[in-house]
Amino acid sequence: MSLKLRIVLGLFCAVLIPLGAFAVADLASDPHVTIHTSGGDTHRFNIELAVTPEEMAKGLMNRTELAPDAGMLFMFSNEAPRSFWMRNTLIPLDIIFIKADGKIHHIHPMALPLDETGVLSNGAARAVLEINGGKASELGIQAGDTVRW
Repeated sequence: MSLKLRIVLGLFCAVLIPLGAFAVADLASDPHVTIHTSGGDTHRFNIELAVTPEEMAKGLMNRTELAPDAGMLFMFSNEAPRSFWMRNTLIPLDIIFIKADGKIHHIHPMALPLDETGVLSNGAARAVLEINGGKASELGIQAGDTVRW
């Protein structure tokens, strides 16, 4: 992990240590999320954490691939309606909106590359996980499942 990321995470943790079911400090030492499905399956994703405004604005832009078990997690200081877009994003993504208690609120499947139409959370979300397009359906991940780290 880069020194810059450690410093940013340290400052972020000092301000926002508890995020409901989430602990940012845990992500600094072990950057992954685990999704527990209602069917009893568990899926682990190695994640990049977007915490600064610059990281959030860039997201997964300009990437031509994403490892099958990878994703990007956007963490916010409050639970609120969220909107994402696919500007300069070259690969399809499943955009997973997560409540403060860690429950998946909404999944927008297969967001289209380069589409600048807003992808809405359809309610309040505290975090957003982006994974490869079609992966949520392939793994049986759905609204109501639980995300933990």
